[in-house]
Amino acid sequence: MSRFSRRGFIRTGLGMAAASWLLPVKNGSAGSRSGGGENAFCAVASGNGSRATEKAMNLMRRGSDPLDAVIAGVNIVEEDPDDASVGYGGVPNEEGVVELDASVMYGPTHAAGAVASLRNIKTPSRVAKLVMERTGHALLVGEGALRFAKAHGFKEEDLLTEKARAIWLKWKETLSDRDFWLSPDEKTIMAELRPYAEHYGTINCLAKNSDGVLAGVTTTSGYAFKLPGRVGDSPIIGAGLYVDNAVGAAGSTGYGEANIRTCGSFLVVQFMSQGRSPEEACLKAMQVVAEKASLLPGLLDAEGRPRFGHSFYALNKKGDFGSASMWSGHTFAVHDGTENKRLESAYLYKRK
Repeated sequence: MSRFSRRGFIRTGLGMAAASWLLPVKNGSAGSRSGGGENAFCAVASGNGSRATEKAMNLMRRGSDPLDAVIAGVNIVEEDPDDASVGYGGVPNEEGVVELDASVMYGPTHAAGAVASLRNIKTPSRVAKLVMERTGHALLVGEGALRFAKAHGFKEEDLLTEKARAIWLKWKETLSDRDFWLSPDEKTIMAELRPYAEHYGTINCLAKNSDGVLAGVTTTSGYAFKLPGRVGDSPIIGAGLYVDNAVGAAGSTGYGEANIRTCGSFLVVQFMSQGRSPEEACLKAMQVVAEKASLLPGLLDAEGRPRFGHSFYALNKKGDFGSASMWSGHTFAVHDGTENKRLESAYLYKRK
């Protein structure tokens, strides 16, 4: 039992050391959180999204579409110069340039849009929505994404704040072999990357209105000091975000490379479609991420557990919500139509 907290073990319904992730998790776990029902409003976000859920709820109550509501919610964080992880103020790549990723997905039409490696635009989530609405594509990247944004009236701005610049310069001044370049014989990937790979920040926000319309958005500046052009899971539909209006919505934050390899948010929604609660579905998907990570020993600690952190957030058609993280100590934001609050996420492993 040392690999799991008792709370985490009960919530998963099985121990990873004792059973495969393919075994069923019973529905109705002790950690299930119920919303106000199918006709109620609900907004769910990552732990840094309390302002986003508040904004989204207020807008939906005034008649705004859920997608417009969640984008307006995350815009608060994207435009905050004091937030060093998302949008304006984000910590730059290794060359000192801020590159942003974002995706949106709309339940009723199953349409999606995303941008990646976008420079000089504060609100990539808004550009992602335009990709969905005004192109026949799902993803634009780099210079093409920037030209598209400018064609639609977005103004180029220097996104590197003095606070972020100071963080970057400190890294440059103390630069060692701890970066995202790996040698062919690298033995412990995350041990080398940890000082920088853990400096990430992403915001995911999901919402449902009283008509049962679901929508979601994920936006990030990615890892601090990443290689230029690196794209994480946030703009990848099925990885950083997935919405199925007949079932529910899910999103993620954390170690994007592991999530891309498992299509994590899609898995969460699929598990919900099988009758699992949002929290159970998040835990089940997290087990998949952890199991697949075990195939790359460089991602594991001495006890065979993932060195990295990751979190899922989910909201189903009934208004039930939940979250699960790889490690204990994480929270998520939710406005259930009654109050805006932060709750503890379920988890696979308890931090020592």
